[in-house]
Amino acid sequence: MIRARPPIWLSSSSRFAMLRPAIAIALAILFALLLASAWVRPGEESGVRGSGQTDLGLYGAVVDGLRAGGDYYGVAAQELRAGGYPLRPFPAVRLPTLAVVQAALPDAVPIAAMVLLAVATGLAWTRRIGEWFARGVPRITALFLLAGGMVAFVQPSLVHFHDLWAGLLIALSLALRRDDRWIEPVAVALCAMVIRETAALYALVMFAMALVEGRRREALGWIAALLVFVALLSLHARAVSMIAGPLDAVSPGWSGLHGPGLFASAMARSTALTLLPWWLGAPLAMLALIGWVAAPGPLGLRAALVFGGYAAAIALFARTDTFYWVLAAAPAGLVGLAFLPDAVRDLARTLLDRRRVRVHRITR
Repeated sequence: MIRARPPIWLSSSSRFAMLRPAIAIALAILFALLLASAWVRPGEESGVRGSGQTDLGLYGAVVDGLRAGGDYYGVAAQELRAGGYPLRPFPAVRLPTLAVVQAALPDAVPIAAMVLLAVATGLAWTRRIGEWFARGVPRITALFLLAGGMVAFVQPSLVHFHDLWAGLLIALSLALRRDDRWIEPVAVALCAMVIRETAALYALVMFAMALVEGRRREALGWIAALLVFVALLSLHARAVSMIAGPLDAVSPGWSGLHGPGLFASAMARSTALTLLPWWLGAPLAMLALIGWVAAPGPLGLRAALVFGGYAAAIALFARTDTFYWVLAAAPAGLVGLAFLPDAVRDLARTLLDRRRVRVHRITR
């Protein structure tokens, strides 16, 4: 039996401390492949249409149209057609929640709300980070990495970006969730889903974990939120079908198959890693994901599954011009780097362990 050594940075042993050799070998191979894939650079997209319209400009124009008295779906269809964007299938049109709310408020209010939400998310994660890292230097390092993941979420110019709001709400929900506290996280997650449908992946992961752990009431809460979301999404699909015509452009689809390298590159572009050259920033983003796999405790496991789920979704389905899906995992994503000292030590210890059981024959 292998005894866990005292942790290096963490307050408790990493998830790799008691691995069996076969599992350690499999994880080492998987991590090596993931790290190698980070250097496979996907093609770049400008995000600018032939009309010169950007996604962010589109969302701002829709808000302006609503303030001028238009209805959401009519304004959205007009702006999408003018910018050369597809209207079919229905997910090509954003849910109306964020635009309608922002159009009803002065410009300064959504910006202030975004900053306050970012501060609340940062404080919630600061508290959880303190549970993992009790000592000064590790905790400061983890908080520094948290700040590096939050840089995009306090920029007023991005206030109309749906994925930004959904990413903050997902991060807040994840940080708030505890075994005895799940109602608020479910409510926050529902807010994220009605802003951006990609947040449903987070709710599905949390629902699955509640089922696996036998937490029936929590599982019912997550499934209730998902059912509300599906009902609203159905109404949205019906509304889009009434404005989209046969001549409207069709989305090229969501089967990019660009691999894990797109996730690593997107994370590097969406966090403070953008200050580094791509060949360094992308591998660090992948190492952060690997670090989360070693994070101890229920929150560590859930964060690893959530971030890993978005990494897989981006690798399989995202196009290079939809790299911003990564904002769902960006706020706390880089904190995974703080788990690496313990993760590497514990994984290497299992892989390099050469102890053998010796059998001596005694003859009498």
